[in-house]
Amino acid sequence: MKPQHLFQIDNDTRKGAYAPLAERMRPRTFEEFVGQTEILDTGQPLREAIERDTLQSIILWGPPGSGKTTIARLIAAASKAHFVAFSAVLVGIKEVKAVMAAAEDRHRHLNHRTIVFIDEIHRFNKAQQDAFLPRVESGDITLVGATTENPSFEVNSALLSRSRVFVLKPLTQKDVETVIARALSNPTHGLGDRGLVITPDAHAAIAQHANGDARVALNLLDMAASVARPTQKKGGVPTPIDLAFISTLIQKRALRYDKSGDEHFNIISALHKSMRNSDPDASVYWLARMLEAGEDPLYIARRLVRFASEDIGNADPQALTITIAAKDAVHFMGLPEGNTALAQAVIYLATTTKSNAVYRAYTQAAQDVHERVAEPVPLHLRNAPTKLMKDLDFGKDYRYAHDEADGISKMDCLPPGLIDRVYYEPATRGYEAEIKKRLTAWKFLKRKKGSKSV
Repeated sequence: MKPQHLFQIDNDTRKGAYAPLAERMRPRTFEEFVGQTEILDTGQPLREAIERDTLQSIILWGPPGSGKTTIARLIAAASKAHFVAFSAVLVGIKEVKAVMAAAEDRHRHLNHRTIVFIDEIHRFNKAQQDAFLPRVESGDITLVGATTENPSFEVNSALLSRSRVFVLKPLTQKDVETVIARALSNPTHGLGDRGLVITPDAHAAIAQHANGDARVALNLLDMAASVARPTQKKGGVPTPIDLAFISTLIQKRALRYDKSGDEHFNIISALHKSMRNSDPDASVYWLARMLEAGEDPLYIARRLVRFASEDIGNADPQALTITIAAKDAVHFMGLPEGNTALAQAVIYLATTTKSNAVYRAYTQAAQDVHERVAEPVPLHLRNAPTKLMKDLDFGKDYRYAHDEADGISKMDCLPPGLIDRVYYEPATRGYEAEIKKRLTAWKFLKRKKGSKSV
């Protein structure tokens, strides 16, 4: 086993013609690092701990291309500790246990600590993550984990409690443009000796396409440099890499999205909250973000049906009908034809009257079901299909509402212990305003007839 394989690229290899530009341009010092100033500026705790070689266990959480592995390399360069690096994608529990045993032996006999960098730590299951815990607790290892997923859900809670989480943000477009400019001007590791000329709009297009991922930007620039022929001259000026040329390489951007990861939950949350806040523009944007990234349209349809009941309810009963119709349309047509059906439903939900009265009513009723005594159904509400049941007073004193002059009787329908409970309190908006008027009038009639539940 050679767990150090992630970092076994020496400087000569990294400078080689066949090494990717993103690898050749990887920062070797903090001064070369672009972005993440909130955690890596001079004087910030993480940078101080790395430079002083006093680092404790940490989790680096951020999107691809934000600098997680580069930070690990800077730790490896600065620390006197033994450094082991591997990817959770490539090793199993056997290799993990071997590394832990070696770290324990090194600490016990040589009093020498080990820093273990785990790329994509979220790929390890709970059993594999458990293997690190005793060694972290005993001080045999300092853990540095890197993940694109929320550590709250993907990292063992015991391990998480013993580590500090540092959040890395996607690079800004200005940051990515700086990375591109450095690669174009660096003659040793970059493209500075190629005589390339790139137009400002092409430069900006690469940065925008990267979507905060420095690796994507450098890979695209590397491809452009390998395909372009900048040495051909027109009137003594090198042929520039322009926007039209970059556009042929970009084609369609692969959106950052994981149907079971953070972006999945973040964007569906953004869609729900945008519709709840009656913002159709934001709502249709988040819908498009999911659909264009390949989300299951029926998953979205199911969430819209739920929203129609939870956030709109009887303020607009038509909302549920429209979302069911959108679900059927998507199931019938598929994509891309079903996109507009979902968009129609999303815009309708965003622009109609909202009320969570139905949701609150059910939530409170369910809470009483779990927390209060489950009283028997009152006798007058029970059916009496047999003589014995009639003799036991099943159905006695039941009042048939249709026989009442005003269509409502004084009969109580809740168990005696819940007779005063009110679960449904309609809003004064939309159709629920009409429902509220009805309920108020019915309560008045019941009071006149002597019902106890008013």
